[in-house]
Amino acid sequence: MGCMPASYAYLGPEGTFTEVALRTLPETATRELLPMVSVPAALDAVRAGEAEAAFVPIENSVEGGITTTLDELVAGEPLMIYREVLLSIAFALLVRPGTRLEDVKTVTAHPAAQPQVRNWMKAHLPDALWESAASNADGARLVQEGRYDAAFAGEFAAARYGLVPLETGIHDAENAQTRFVLVGRPARPAAPTGADKTSVVIWQRDDHPGGLRDLLGEFAVRGVNLMLLQSRPTGEGIGNYCFAIDAEGHISDRRVAETLMGLKRSCLKVRFLGSYPRADAASKAVRAPLAGTSDTEFVAAAEWVARCQDGRFPA
Repeated sequence: MGCMPASYAYLGPEGTFTEVALRTLPETATRELLPMVSVPAALDAVRAGEAEAAFVPIENSVEGGITTTLDELVAGEPLMIYREVLLSIAFALLVRPGTRLEDVKTVTAHPAAQPQVRNWMKAHLPDALWESAASNADGARLVQEGRYDAAFAGEFAAARYGLVPLETGIHDAENAQTRFVLVGRPARPAAPTGADKTSVVIWQRDDHPGGLRDLLGEFAVRGVNLMLLQSRPTGEGIGNYCFAIDAEGHISDRRVAETLMGLKRSCLKVRFLGSYPRADAASKAVRAPLAGTSDTEFVAAAEWVARCQDGRFPA
């Protein structure tokens, strides 16, 4: 990434899960952290040169991709992903001191929180009105100001906003996680680690039967496993979509590089979003390449073709 950033923008205000995840990066001890009002604002700070990196949520294990982040990476001035962090998520119901559960008539949180607490609300607050906030911590701030009775946020945000946790450990899905990414301006990707991920966005040339199968075939025939596939509207009419993809491997791997070349030849447009270390590499076995898809085998095949072209008639 070149010179390490002097400042990181992130989805604020203080007390968000994003901030907690960001602070797991060792270098934040020497960086200025800039809370921003939204994901677009954090990414725009990088584009404007006000911060050299932004840290934002991109996927959760309950609802999938965070569409605001994906859309910003798809449509805005190009940026690249350099790191990712996984954070286990559980919510607390934060209220002003003295509030009882039966007093809670209105609740707020970031929209991504709702699918993770929906069943809990149905069981414990069936009549409460939900309204979305810019972030979970911003929801806590609004409760502090008296705008809402309660907010779903991290328990760690209670003290910051003068609130108390009425309930803790709230989650509809066990082991829920959110994935966050560190995003900067385009530059040379970090060297491969052997446990990497490559992210791209692809646009089809036209809509035709088997079109998506053809695109996915570029990955399949080279033994590149997909980790995320999400369609997003292009804004050019109903039925026009692009596809955000995370794949195992690094752009310096021959099988990944040749996949990207195949996509570049066949697609209307391909946006490279980066190759970077997988956050789960320490705890999950990394898939070995399928037979015939290692770098050694790709090089050997290329040399065989070259000998044929030179008339050396290899076996």
